[in-house]
Amino acid sequence: MLHKLFPKDVNFFDLFEKQSNCAIEAAKYFSVLALKGTITEEDVRKMHDIEHDGDDHAHKIMDELNKTFITPFDREDIHRLAKEIDDIIDMLYTITNRIRIYKISGSNKTLVEFAAVIEKSTQAVSCAVRALRNIKNIKTIQDSCVEINSLENVGDDMRDKALGDLFEHEKDPVEVIKWKEIFQDSETVLDICEDVAHVVSNILVKQA
Repeated sequence: MLHKLFPKDVNFFDLFEKQSNCAIEAAKYFSVLALKGTITEEDVRKMHDIEHDGDDHAHKIMDELNKTFITPFDREDIHRLAKEIDDIIDMLYTITNRIRIYKISGSNKTLVEFAAVIEKSTQAVSCAVRALRNIKNIKTIQDSCVEINSLENVGDDMRDKALGDLFEHEKDPVEVIKWKEIFQDSETVLDICEDVAHVVSNILVKQA
């Protein structure tokens, strides 16, 4: 009976690390695609495979959460953390697929810059999540969360400048609609990373 309450093979920290590593993989591939410019169906399939792996990790966390009586921190925080990290990966897949659907060709400097910032943010997310294993890692966690928040502010500025330039210089209204959506969704990825930082900070406060 006790083994059902305290399953020895469940390690939520391992599961979260795998999930956050998947977010990094998605961000790195997004950077490659942004530089490449034109996105093929094969590119979308590869990003979808990464997104599918991310879903698997999220589902595993939820399944274990439903079966485990004792958890390392609040069940609500485990649920929200898994969901937010999963949302990062989902949004990167959505943007990738949208670029293909819109038949956008050629590398866009602003999107390349967005991709670089997103990659840095997912790395900071992963660092914060890994550090949750030990409450003594409080400085690492706090520094990572500060970096994530700073990168989200950078993303806000990049989005505003990109939209300003787009409305000023692009004469084709269809192109304006396409790129407006892509730039806004790219900034949304950074918003979600910031949401992860908020969850992690909340966990830190509760564990202190």
